[in-house]
Amino acid sequence: MNKTWQVVKYLTFDILAATISWVVFFIYRKAIIEPQRFGIDIPIEFNHRFYMGLIFIPAFWVTIYYITGFYKNIYRRSRLIELWNTITISLVGVIFIFFTLILDDFIHTYKNYYQLFFTLFILHFSFTYIFRLIITTQTVHKIHRRKIGFNTLIIGSNEKALNIFNEMSNQKYPAGNLFVGFVGLEKNNDALLSKYLPKLGNFTELTDIIQKNRIEEVVIAIETIEHKRLSEILTVIENRQVTIWGIPDLYDFLSGMVKTNTIYGSPLIKISNGLMPGWQENTKRLLDVTLSFAASVILFPVFIALAIIIKATSKGPIFYKQERIGRFGKPFCIYKLRSMVAGAENGTPALSSENDGRITKIGKFMRKTHLDEIPQFYNVIIGDMSLVGPRPERQYYIDQIVKKAPHYTHLHKLRPGITSWGQVRYGYASDVDEMLERLPYDMMYLKNISLYIDFKILIYTIMVSIKGRGK
Repeated sequence: MNKTWQVVKYLTFDILAATISWVVFFIYRKAIIEPQRFGIDIPIEFNHRFYMGLIFIPAFWVTIYYITGFYKNIYRRSRLIELWNTITISLVGVIFIFFTLILDDFIHTYKNYYQLFFTLFILHFSFTYIFRLIITTQTVHKIHRRKIGFNTLIIGSNEKALNIFNEMSNQKYPAGNLFVGFVGLEKNNDALLSKYLPKLGNFTELTDIIQKNRIEEVVIAIETIEHKRLSEILTVIENRQVTIWGIPDLYDFLSGMVKTNTIYGSPLIKISNGLMPGWQENTKRLLDVTLSFAASVILFPVFIALAIIIKATSKGPIFYKQERIGRFGKPFCIYKLRSMVAGAENGTPALSSENDGRITKIGKFMRKTHLDEIPQFYNVIIGDMSLVGPRPERQYYIDQIVKKAPHYTHLHKLRPGITSWGQVRYGYASDVDEMLERLPYDMMYLKNISLYIDFKILIYTIMVSIKGRGK
């Protein structure tokens, strides 16, 4: 199951659909609409506007599809939902193109505007959806024939877990779940499910089990009396890149809290670990890359000047890199301009303080203005970080924080950021207690995340940097 290749297929045919619809529409304008205005046949010439359209029109459509999240969850497609999404996105996109590129066309009567608009809409929607329908139908059939599947883990091993396993394994149209095993809980009768699936371990080993078995989906099948464990389970798996399904209680159905869009599937509810609407999340990523690239270009002379000063005033490398923990608990290397003397830690983790003797003179300036963070724009561009998000910490300190605040791991749902709400308030933390003081602001960001909040934090960060009030 190659997700990248599946995305490439959708992307290629979306570009092809946008190109074909633009070519046919351009010919329609020249052959049908403009002769009505001038009373003579207009020769079809492929001018610079045509070729510019061949470049920018497909790029415009792909950008919209990316922002609205079409290229995510590429194997989990509903053809009916895809039809509706293609109609609405095509309508919005055509309205934008109409008012920016077509409104100044030569026309005979105002009715020509309606003809142009609906022709472009019908062309673009038809070509786009036909290609998508073919790819999606092929994929759905492969899932139903069990040629494509998703490694699935069941949490729980009592009667409810056994029932859901039997029901999902005998579906008329399988949803693609390939059960690799189960995780038992205390006081569960593991013998019920172990006849069909191997026990992969206990709840305490959940993180390692998910990683080792490449789990993509988790079904939480616990009894009502075990619901007190639900929060603990979600604390672990919500921070992983997996789809989570739960079994609703009868009360949930009666209270109207459960909705499902599957007819043949089991009555499962999807427990979302998404924090932002899809379009905001993709827009945030697009802005991260665009603004980071722009900032890298603008600050390049500053970076060169600082690199020369660092090299001239102290021994050691220009860059400082360190392993931090990122989104979904994955480690990555963070890059900074070196602000301390070389070998400041000597292998033992040690946070800096305001009057730390290990900080160089130029290092103090860089820390106050946050200019030591310039190389982190590279981390943002490659996807390890975001412009705004909780500051990433080392595993050594995370282990200490979690002892006092277990909910800290919820921050791993997000990409760590160059700046954060807590960073603006407190600057660099000099000990674990200051990390804990900063934590409530990062948790507030987690619960209130939006593009609006991101812009406010960025503005305050720029103000702190300009005034040199960073810590």
